[in-house]
Amino acid sequence: MELRSDKITKGLERVPARALLYATGLSKEDLDKPFIGIASSFTDLIPGHVHMRPLERAIEKGIHAGGGVSFVFGIPGICDGIAMGHSGMHYSLVSRDLIADMIECVVSAHCLDGLVMLTNCDKITPGMLMACARLDIPGIVVTAGPMISGRYGKQKLSLVKDTFEAVGRRRKGEIDDKELSCLEMDACPGAGSCQGLYTANTMACVSEALGMSLPRCAASLAISAEKERIAYKSGQRVVDLVRKDITSRKIMTRKAFENAIMVDMALGGSTNSCLHIPAIANEAGVEVNLKLFDEISARTPHITSLQPGGEYLLEDLYYAGGIPAVMNRLQDDLYDCITVSGFNTKEIAKSAIINDDEVIRSKDAAYHKEGGIAVLYGNLSPDGAVIKQSAVSENMMQFTGKAKVFNSEEAAMNAIMDSMISKGMVVVIRYEGPRGGPGMREMLSPTAALVGLGLGESVALITDGRFSGGTQGPCVGHVSPEAMVGGPIALVEDGDEITIDIPGRTLNLNVSKEILTRRKEAWKPPKPKITHGVLSRYAKCVTSADKGAVLTAE
Repeated sequence: MELRSDKITKGLERVPARALLYATGLSKEDLDKPFIGIASSFTDLIPGHVHMRPLERAIEKGIHAGGGVSFVFGIPGICDGIAMGHSGMHYSLVSRDLIADMIECVVSAHCLDGLVMLTNCDKITPGMLMACARLDIPGIVVTAGPMISGRYGKQKLSLVKDTFEAVGRRRKGEIDDKELSCLEMDACPGAGSCQGLYTANTMACVSEALGMSLPRCAASLAISAEKERIAYKSGQRVVDLVRKDITSRKIMTRKAFENAIMVDMALGGSTNSCLHIPAIANEAGVEVNLKLFDEISARTPHITSLQPGGEYLLEDLYYAGGIPAVMNRLQDDLYDCITVSGFNTKEIAKSAIINDDEVIRSKDAAYHKEGGIAVLYGNLSPDGAVIKQSAVSENMMQFTGKAKVFNSEEAAMNAIMDSMISKGMVVVIRYEGPRGGPGMREMLSPTAALVGLGLGESVALITDGRFSGGTQGPCVGHVSPEAMVGGPIALVEDGDEITIDIPGRTLNLNVSKEILTRRKEAWKPPKPKITHGVLSRYAKCVTSADKGAVLTAE
């Protein structure tokens, strides 16, 4: 079998390389085995990653058992929850593409034959998948698992509902300082990704549905022995993929991406998947656009009720049967694709057991007839905007209100906390897109504050930035084109009437063409907020949100 690693282990000219490999402790026999990289995002900074050391060891054992040689290398990560609401959030989306670049550099420079990607959180998982698709080598994703729920008396706690939204509840006077302190101490009881179907867990589910993780990986809990067994099996399995030359692009096909989107819509996942799935597909040479999300969502029922818009947590999904059980409900609609497990999609779906018909409903008893995401077009979003419709109440599916415009998240947040936002308003936050941000910051702090203040049923929010997977309510993000490039959102003024029509799939500014033309002629782009470092370079190269905010070479 010819291996990529032969470039550094075979031939007279490779004496220096072999000498350096022997210095790492390898034997001569090891040089004939597949070299498998373990891209690990272990860090002490992120709860979803602090428990990865035992998983690294489990993967190593699996690789050795499978006949390969393992090499752990580090990949950094950012915790969106910690970076939220301040300048740190500028760096979150930027890190996705940096992670892809770092993995490309390490794997290519060292001629690795296969890759196990140990990941868990929001931008790290898609960044790793982007790299694997770009490199087109055999690879498997091991997501490190969701956190268990916290407890406050008999009440289950989760990060978003019981900390971010609690800020607004405290400001409103619904809870006191003592209860707030208990919530912040107990909402996150230990290791794992945040408990609801926020972006981290959404991308874990997408990875499994795409065929890039072993069955049950996405929902198996961070604290579980099953997670270690999955890590071990993933190490074994990647060596087999190398020997059979099953590379990532053979798995990440157009049909596999459609399967992943369908599962995402059935779950009601984060709107961030509308950025990440197209970016991963782009690296795999597959075109995925916003219209595909809307088409699949329109024909896919929403069959789970997971936080933030619903009742259950990832631990409930796990005990109900995980992603295989969701696929079982959708099996008649899924394409039959190969996966890293060696079993095809249909085989996994048919063999799955559904343990709770309420957590994972049948299509006939779905929570909603359509999937989790809707894409809105109109004179305010000619290239599209995204909303998590499964997290919007029925009475807010159509809403018309007066615009209150802010040119930054901080300005909007200050107004919300100072009680300057009232019923019937549409909060507009602009110049927060991929270029304008730069980095397209998540807006969980203002959206959660609105809910906590009791305005989630009477105030809407639109932005050219994006939302956390934890956002609920009538919040429209990814408005494209963004304000920084002169998109219509840059022309909105205080008091303008805006109509959001989710069933009609429209987002319109109720201002005449003549007025908008005059405003456009008078508009001038503001100076960039940041003019140095990686954020400045990113702003010059990043594409629009409707294209996945991928980087170009220009």
